[in-house]
Amino acid sequence: MSSSQPGYALITGASAGIGAAIAREYAARGKPLVLTARRSDRLEALAATLRAQVPCEIIVADLADPSAPDALFAATQQRGLFVDTLVNNAGYGVPGAYPSSPWTTHAAFLQVMIHSVSELTWRYLPPMQAAAHGRILNVASMAGLVPGSAGHTLYGASKSFLIKFSESLALENRGRGVHVTALCPGFTYSEFHDVTGTRAQVSRMPDWMWLSAEEVARQGVDAVERGEVLMVPGRVNRWLRQVAKHLPDRWARALVAARSSDFRDTH
Repeated sequence: MSSSQPGYALITGASAGIGAAIAREYAARGKPLVLTARRSDRLEALAATLRAQVPCEIIVADLADPSAPDALFAATQQRGLFVDTLVNNAGYGVPGAYPSSPWTTHAAFLQVMIHSVSELTWRYLPPMQAAAHGRILNVASMAGLVPGSAGHTLYGASKSFLIKFSESLALENRGRGVHVTALCPGFTYSEFHDVTGTRAQVSRMPDWMWLSAEEVARQGVDAVERGEVLMVPGRVNRWLRQVAKHLPDRWARALVAARSSDFRDTH
C-alpha cells in the first residue's frame, strides 16, 4: 500500500470514553479516522459528528473474537486505507475476586486486552516501518505502574504488559520514524466504572483525583507525536507515580491493600 495515501488513525474501543475523546482529538487535528468497536449505533453517531471535519470510516468488530484482528486488518486493506496511527484503546475490567468469574470471562478479557493488541500491532507495524512514519498509542493505566490491588485481578497485570510492550517496541523502532507510547491515565470521567459496577465506590474519590477523557486524550496524542514512551497525564497522577516508585515495596502494597475497596469490587 502506498504511503503517499493520507494516513488514517485506527482507534479501537472508539464508541465511548477515552476512545471517543481520542477520535475527537485527532479529528480536530485533521486526521482521517477508522473507528472500531462492538456498538455500531455508537460508532455511527460519533462518525456523523466527525465527518464534517475529516473522512471517517467505521468497522464494527468485537475484539474478544480471536479472528477479529485479522478481519479488521483485512477490512482496512480492502478499503485501501493506509493506517499510520494505531490506537489500542479497547478495554474494560472484570470486577470481583479472580475465581468469582468463569474462565470464559477471563479468556475473553485476555483476548481483548493482550492478544488483540499484540496482533493488531504486529499487523499494522510493518507498513508503518516501510513508510518510515507511524504512531502507536497504547492506552494503559496507572494500574500498571502501582502494586496490584484486590479485585479486577487481571486488569493491572494487563496494563503492566502494555507498558512493557510499548517500551520494547519504542526501542525497536527508534530512528525508524515510528513512535510508540503507553498512555497511563488514572481516574478518568467515562463509562468505565459504570460498566464494571464500581461507580458507587469511585464516586467517593475526591474531585482533584479525576481528569476528563478529553484532557487524557489531548495529552496522549501530544505525547505520541513527541515520541514520549510513557505518558502519565495529570500532575496528581505523576506525583502518585513517584510516590509509588520510591516507597518500599511492602509499604506500597500495604497502602494499595488498604484502599482497594475504594475503587475495586474485591469480592
